[in-house]
Amino acid sequence: MTRPFVLLVVAKAPIPGLAKTRLCPPATPAEAAEVAAAALLDTLDAVCAVPGAVPVVAMTGELGAAARAAEIGVALRRTTVLPQRGRDFGVRLANAHADAAAAHAGLPILQIGMDTPQVTPESLAAAAAPVLHGGHDSVLGPAADGGWWALGLAEPRHAHVLADVPMSRDDTGERTLRALTASGLRPEQAARLSDVDTMADARSVAAACPGGRFARAVVAVGGRAVA
Repeated sequence: MTRPFVLLVVAKAPIPGLAKTRLCPPATPAEAAEVAAAALLDTLDAVCAVPGAVPVVAMTGELGAAARAAEIGVALRRTTVLPQRGRDFGVRLANAHADAAAAHAGLPILQIGMDTPQVTPESLAAAAAPVLHGGHDSVLGPAADGGWWALGLAEPRHAHVLADVPMSRDDTGERTLRALTASGLRPEQAARLSDVDTMADARSVAAACPGGRFARAVVAVGGRAVA
């Protein structure tokens, strides 16, 4: 029998001018939002297909103003949607774990973002496996830019350490690992992935998942010359 666990996606409404602004140029703000929306939709498809996963989305931003709002709204019906809360990203991450744990008490959590649309049900199951079946208390998936793309916790209460970790830095992964270790955990390492910040990232990730919405959205931008 597959052990149930929460698969928590921390997401931001893909609003033009606010989403994936580092893709501009060559993307326009509207195109960058389309890329972000496609990444979220592909991620939700993968998440909802993982055996044993209880999908939860911690959301921020006004979905009504987002690209592909209606499509995202339909996709979110397959999940439990919780509002993000907190003054900065680290605090919001910690609170998302706490809120997901309150909604689904007693379950381990694997948390990801919406910046790795190349994930598959199989790769997500593999990332969760150390805390579900391997006897590990935690797992951290490093990102190529020095951050991290996945955090798994057998006991979600340990996510409180994220509140004090500076996010979106090239040493965020290292700092997160140190914070987890200092709290008594011994994280297993998941596969290293590239997340999407720049258009170069987007093109590389799209090449890894050519059949999805994300790749099509990136291709739609690719014909424009860089200004």
